[in-house]
Amino acid sequence: MTSPQNPPHGTPDAPLLTVRGEAELEVDPEIARIGITVTARGRDRRTTLDDLTRRNTTVLDLIKSYGDAIENLSTGAISLTPELTHRGRGERIRTHHGTIHLTAELNDFTALGELTTRLADLDLTRIDGPTWELRPTSPVHRKARQQAVREAVQRAKEYAEALDTTVATLLELADTGTTGARPRSAFDRHAVRFSMAAAETETAAPEPLDLEPQRIHVRAEVSARFTMNPPTL
Repeated sequence: MTSPQNPPHGTPDAPLLTVRGEAELEVDPEIARIGITVTARGRDRRTTLDDLTRRNTTVLDLIKSYGDAIENLSTGAISLTPELTHRGRGERIRTHHGTIHLTAELNDFTALGELTTRLADLDLTRIDGPTWELRPTSPVHRKARQQAVREAVQRAKEYAEALDTTVATLLELADTGTTGARPRSAFDRHAVRFSMAAAETETAAPEPLDLEPQRIHVRAEVSARFTMNPPTL
């Protein structure tokens, strides 16, 4: 609450000074996220489901084999859809199409390149990503906010100095936004796919992708209101 001595609109004895403080940091990402889509197709529903389950288990086992490099692994949407044909009388099921979507977050970017390549080498497996991010609890966010506050205080002092006076009291400090920009995917959201025929012709393990992490821009902004000691104009 604003005291009678410091009204929100300011007075000749306590002029009001409103400033904005901003900070923008460019830092290395902490985690990388990739999306994996496992697919199975077949004329028989049960066979399709069994194939989907087998491929999903293969993908999960491969990802989990990277141990502490995997920060999070989760299963998203699952679907098993019949595709119909309209030839002849009535509708008939032509084939079944099953998919499972997984998301993996890694904190080891060397392992990321190897895992991505090995996943892309699996049958009917699609990779999307990576996206480079900071953890929600990253200290970078706090650092940006604190730097924005210091910028607001310094800016207020400079304005007061221009009037040959000093800042007296802080009336209000408001957080007007902290954002963390997410760079575009290193694959530009392009899916890497390998067909079964291609996988059968490849005997040697694929070379790991050399992925260069994209730096993250974190921005914080505050607004602050101060009173000044009355300047002599």
